[in-house]
Amino acid sequence: MRNWTFMMMPLLLAGCAGTYEPKPLTPKQLAELDEALAGKVAGEPQTCISRVPQTNLRVISNNVLLYRVSSKLTYKNELIGSCNGLTRGDIMVVRSFGSQMCRGDITTTVSPMSGIASGACALGDFIPYRTPKK
Repeated sequence: MRNWTFMMMPLLLAGCAGTYEPKPLTPKQLAELDEALAGKVAGEPQTCISRVPQTNLRVISNNVLLYRVSSKLTYKNELIGSCNGLTRGDIMVVRSFGSQMCRGDITTTVSPMSGIASGACALGDFIPYRTPKK
């Protein structure tokens, strides 16, 4: 009986797993994203990026972020799940190890006024957008 339980555990856990469908971006968010990535070309997705040099975070929606490394390089990250509160100014706390941020690193959002967690998600792949060389 005990072996049966261990063999069935993965099936039971799979039944609990739901699928996440991100909300489509609003026309305003799409315009902001298009403006931020104008003139840049998407590259191959990367699972990790370096924390150094410091990157500037720009929130497009509760599930789309931009990390601006320089005027020529910006990474787009589509979060796994939705970190509620990002668009209203909540603080993003990324739990990662080492000098890189990677796909799957757990992220929470915290209200700056109350300190209460408002959302949780994970980082997705980092898609580099680069200004093409002339």
